[in-house]
Amino acid sequence: MSSADDHRFMARALQLAARGLYTTHPNPRVGCVLVREGQIIGEAWHQRAGQPHAEPLALQQAGSQAQGATAYVTLEPCSHFGRTPPCADALIAAGVARVVVAMQDPNPLVAGQGLQRLQQAGVEIVSGLMEAQARLINPGFITRMQSGLPYVRMKLAMSLDGRTAMQSGESQWITGPEARADVQCLRARSSAIISGIESVLLDDPQLTVRDPSLLGEAGILRQPLRVVLDSQLRIPLSAKLLAAEGPVIIVTTETADTRKVNALQDLGVEILPLPLRDGQLDLEALLRHLAQVHQCNEVLVETGARLAGSFVAQQWVNEIVIYMAPTLLGSDARPLIDLPLTQMSQQRRLHMTDLRQFGKDIRMTLQPVTES
Repeated sequence: MSSADDHRFMARALQLAARGLYTTHPNPRVGCVLVREGQIIGEAWHQRAGQPHAEPLALQQAGSQAQGATAYVTLEPCSHFGRTPPCADALIAAGVARVVVAMQDPNPLVAGQGLQRLQQAGVEIVSGLMEAQARLINPGFITRMQSGLPYVRMKLAMSLDGRTAMQSGESQWITGPEARADVQCLRARSSAIISGIESVLLDDPQLTVRDPSLLGEAGILRQPLRVVLDSQLRIPLSAKLLAAEGPVIIVTTETADTRKVNALQDLGVEILPLPLRDGQLDLEALLRHLAQVHQCNEVLVETGARLAGSFVAQQWVNEIVIYMAPTLLGSDARPLIDLPLTQMSQQRRLHMTDLRQFGKDIRMTLQPVTES
């Protein structure tokens, strides 16, 4: 049975976990609070892969006071040796009497074994407290562990009449500075950013995090992996993203021009040849590669209408974030998503999970409605 204090201390642990939003890749974001006689005696969050997890950091703060204390942890303490020792063993050794966890770890290497080890040592366990909130902090890690795929978030910006650019391709800027600053946050929390060659040729973007407030000690520790789908290797060697900081993958066909491949590899670019599926590069193969080889948790898709339509049509999108500006671009402007539907029965319904304003623009966060 969970008390009001249990909820209060777990809420604090969730706040701490969120501090690792931009830094823990590929690990999950985890917070821990140690409490004795109603007082917090230690608290911490996991900051980056390879460094101590939240539990041993909090135990270090608490010292000998951890004996008989309650630990509130947003994710099941690990039970295996990775880059750091098992957190479950650390809690047992410190003499913690009770452990309250928000959710079981979806990692098959843990998956209940941490809780089992604690119970076998005589520690009282409460599991599932504020689980829904805990899941919101780690959508990518959970998705990757359960499906072998990253969590795909698509970012779009449009006018009030659902247009993204003029017919010429001119698009800067539909939205205001506040909305564009929020996009920097989406990039910073993402393991990778995916775009299409059309967007690269049109806008010549860097696809990097450039907001100074998101960089440095408290911000991101690495630029997201930039991924460009380019079946004909049309990307110019002078493209800004090739010179910008951070790794780049060019996804192309298995018969791509060898000379262009070599030239790109000389620039440090990874070339990923993939088969075609229905005349298009295989998106599922790409996503599995990002999850399994690069351990990508959250992926941000920033691209034009055609590639965006392919992701939606093939149902690879977990979340859509749309920034809508109070402006009209007209009927000749480019559409939001290229999704050629002809009947009402084909419509793709979405569930809105969040709605808020950034400057003069509105941000809508939506998820596809799963067919029952």
